[in-house]
Amino acid sequence: MSAVLDLIVGDRQADRVVPPTGLTARLTVFAAAVMAFLAVIALALSLSAGRVADRWAQDLAQSATLRLPADPELADVLLIEALEVLQTTPGVASARALSADEQQALLEPWFGPDLPIDTLPVPQLIEVIATDEGYDAAGLRARLNGQVPGAVLDDHSASRAPLLQAASRVRSLGWLIVLLIGGVVAAIISLAAQASLNANAQVIRVLRAVGARDVYIARAFVRRFTLRAGLGATGGVLLGLIAISLLPDSEDVGGLMTNIGFQGFGWLWPLVIPPLSAIVAFIATRAAAFARLREQI
Repeated sequence: MSAVLDLIVGDRQADRVVPPTGLTARLTVFAAAVMAFLAVIALALSLSAGRVADRWAQDLAQSATLRLPADPELADVLLIEALEVLQTTPGVASARALSADEQQALLEPWFGPDLPIDTLPVPQLIEVIATDEGYDAAGLRARLNGQVPGAVLDDHSASRAPLLQAASRVRSLGWLIVLLIGGVVAAIISLAAQASLNANAQVIRVLRAVGARDVYIARAFVRRFTLRAGLGATGGVLLGLIAISLLPDSEDVGGLMTNIGFQGFGWLWPLVIPPLSAIVAFIATRAAAFARLREQI
């Protein structure tokens, strides 16, 4: 705690070594703000895309489709038998046969709106909704094979797997972007610190001549650049949150563009960015300062 207090309060005499304004000061604040802004957007997109994929996967996990054989003569009998099997299966909340209009709407993207569905042997589809506990898919298939030959149960397991994999990859990509942003911040601040050290080389030589230690000199640079990075990151986070709040609501758009932002404990993630930026700046400036001072400026 004392180290953090010393970093905030600082030493007025040592602070004179580092100019409070200038190109390096503006560059540090600007770079930290931009990178923090991008980090907030990357986190929001990553978490939102993951939530959408998880929600779709959950919806698919609770729904299934039963396809009956396309036999016009036995269509009614097969439908009654299938519904009876589904209604007596534990874990099935509801089962509903799709109407002709609903099936035509499903086929319309492939065959157009003028498909004469009444004159074609189109398989009857039944929508199956599972309870939270779910049902035994293998057991249900066995019952259907015995009572409704030719019926095919699609529990959407093949569709869920890519969605869950996509959600995992999107989250990983978001964290990778944040790590890359941290690396860029470290590189920019290191360059800015090097430039500031070079610009004040004569002052540093004088301080050394009067007995100032390298730790004393480096501390002034570390403090200034750490505070600048933290300040810039705070501004960038605020701008990022404002930008996210201005995005359309889920009522206005659909699909992947719904609910972009943070929910629940997710709102804590942006608050971590300024301290992390300050820590990155602290490490980068300290390394650059001691490396440059060892070169005997």
